[in-house]
Parts: sequence; structure tokens; C-alpha cells
Amino acid sequence: METFAVLFRLTSRNIGRNGANMPLSTFAEAHAQSGDKPMSQHASPGSTRRELLRAALSGSALGLALFAPAIAFATAAPAVTIENFSPAGKSLGTQRVPKIVHAEDEWRRMLAPEAFEVTRHADTETPFTGTYWNQHGDGLYRCICCATALFDSRTKFDSGTGWPSFYQPISHDNVVEISDSTFGMVRTAVSCKRCDGHLGHVFDDGPKPTGLRYCMNSAALKFNPRASV
Repeated sequence: METFAVLFRLTSRNIGRNGANMPLSTFAEAHAQSGDKPMSQHASPGSTRRELLRAALSGSALGLALFAPAIAFATAAPAVTIENFSPAGKSLGTQRVPKIVHAEDEWRRMLAPEAFEVTRHADTETPFTGTYWNQHGDGLYRCICCATALFDSRTKFDSGTGWPSFYQPISHDNVVEISDSTFGMVRTAVSCKRCDGHLGHVFDDGPKPTGLRYCMNSAALKFNPRASV
């Protein structure tokens, strides 16, 4: 929004120099002093106003043309790098992709109520109630919001906490970890890199080989059975 405000002010100044923000008498005087062809002293008020309008529109068009690249840059969807995985869990390499961004109401329509509260408002599901806390199938866990691959079942373990737990993400390129000081404690929150959906938290009390416990919400995940190679 700040970018658009700056562009608007710059364009407005350009319009002002062409007379849009001047009284008629001041504009006529400035127009004459500039060396441009003077307006007819016998011109009707209507024709004078038409000249003013044409000048203003000309300045506006010039301003927009000058700043069009900046406007396009400001409105372009940001891109992130994620690692893609096949249904069999094989890495397909990294790729720059646009972030998935939706308005609050759109997310609400797209997601189940609990998934919406967990992923968009960082809520936490009640332990031992989620779909995947006791899931033992072989496959990939993807983001419920954007289908980005997040965890492989081969790194899942029984933490006894009532939430699905993993000792590492399928790729660190696909998650974001940030400090979370809510509820009077300092934790590390984990979210999906492509859509910013909240997933859960990571703790340093997990098993080998990483010693980490990615404690996730089932509502933030979608399990896909592993496809045969």
C-alpha cells in the first residue's frame, strides 16, 4: 500500500504541473509563461475547461506510463522456492513458484472449520482427536491448503503426545520456522512456505537422527498413500 501511495502522490504532482490543481487564472498565466501556445482570450468557459481536462489527462497518462513498471512490480505475486516430490516421495528438484494468497473469506470457504482455524489463525487441535495422530500408513503428508509436500511417513514416530510427530520435514525448503512467544512461552512455530499455513511447532526432544519433534496438527495436513515407483 505504501508503494501505491508514493506513486499516487508522484502522479498527482505531475497532474498539478499541468494545471489540474490550479485556479483557471493561475493556470492560464502559467500556460502563457511556459512558452506554450496561449489559450484564446475569447474562448468560452466550456472550451477552457476542456483544455484543462485534456492537460490533466495528459499529465496523468504520462505519470502512469512512467511508473507502470513499478506498479507491475508492486502488484506481482511474490515467489518462493520449494522442493517438489512425486507421489512416490521422490524429489523432483526445486522450483520457483508464486505464493498462494487468498482473502480470509476465501480460505474460510475452501477449508473445513478446524483446518481454517488451525492454518489461518494458528489454533491447536485437541490432542488424540486428529485424524493422523495414530496413522501408520506409508505415504506423504501434504499441506491441506496448497498441497505442498511437508512430511514423509518414514520420519513419523509415536511421540505419545496425541499429535502426529515427525523428526524432520520432507524438505527444509518447504517449511518456515519462526519464534513464537504466545501463551507465555517461547516456541518455534512451523508453517508452510508456499501458503503461510500454520502447521504446528518443533521441539528439541525428538528421537535420533535429528533430536527434533515436529509436532503437527492433523487438520493442517492431507495424507496421500505412497504411489508405487
